[in-house]
Amino acid sequence: MHHYQDLIQLFNQTFSQSDNTRLVKGEDEPVYLPASDARDYHQIVFAHGYFASALHEIAHWCIAGRARRQLEDYGYWYCPDGRNAIQQADFEKVEVKPQAIECAFSLAARFPFQVSTDNLNGVEADREGFAKQVEEQLTILRQQGFPPRAARFLDVLDAFYSSQSAEKSTGRYSLEGAF
Repeated sequence: MHHYQDLIQLFNQTFSQSDNTRLVKGEDEPVYLPASDARDYHQIVFAHGYFASALHEIAHWCIAGRARRQLEDYGYWYCPDGRNAIQQADFEKVEVKPQAIECAFSLAARFPFQVSTDNLNGVEADREGFAKQVEEQLTILRQQGFPPRAARFLDVLDAFYSSQSAEKSTGRYSLEGAF
């Protein structure tokens, strides 16, 4: 029921013309690549065909401003797995909003969501505490509104997956069972 090819098609139909951006399955680590001399469109490359990776990378794109979308990986420096407590706290601060949007995408797609502290070889993260922060951010986004591209993609996901699902939802983008 959840195939990354569907996400590619849905994303590309929605954003390839209006934002000159395409979703692409990668073989390794995810990355955002702006248009260049070699390629006249932007690429959101997600890891290994993982559905959740695609949703997560789309979430990052949805909050990146125009200037950031002109830079590889939006100009951010990524501190890899093996972070200490301070680095992990910094990582979680910048990941709360994208993961809240990813959670909303997952809910709209009727796909299980799990927060990611992404630090298997570093300090043990407080997964429950981070999940609570993501849930609180999602509540704020639901009250104040999602960024425009995220809102647009939420509607696309909801329409596609509600037509694919025989299950009745407990409400549009319900948090039930997400955390």
